[in-house]
Order: sequence, then structure tokens, then C-alpha cells
Amino acid sequence: MPSSSTASQSELKANGVPLHWRDSCSALLIPLNVCRTKNNYLPWECEHEKHAYEKCQYDDYLRRMKELAKLKAQAQAEE
Repeated sequence: MPSSSTASQSELKANGVPLHWRDSCSALLIPLNVCRTKNNYLPWECEHEKHAYEKCQYDDYLRRMKELAKLKAQAQAEE
């Protein structure tokens, strides 16, 4: 199920995003890469885009860890 931060496959392909970067935060990666290319990868030029992408990645990580903990608790309860 695509979320608001997931780009379509055609957008990802048009922007040359590799397969291993096509995750739930892919819509934030496209403007980050455009900004990086436009500003010659200067680290202080694309801070807002980078922080937005990293926050999305972290929130996704937390969501997956909570889901895993829930599954482990269910499995332990069934034993």
C-alpha cells in the first residue's frame, strides 16, 4: 500500500533511483538527490531535505521494531 512518502515506480525509474533505495521514504529521496546534484553535493545546501529523509527512515525503523516486538510477544504468549 503506497503512502504519501512513497513515489510511484515510474517516478523512481525516471529519476534513476536504484532498486535497493525504493522503500517507504522514496518520495523524499527524489528531491534530496535533485538538490544534491544541483548543489554539487555541498553538505550544507540540502539539510532540510536530508533531515526529512532521515526522519522518515528512522520512523520506519521504529515502526518495524515495534511490529517485531509485538510478533515476538505473541509468539511467546502462544508457547
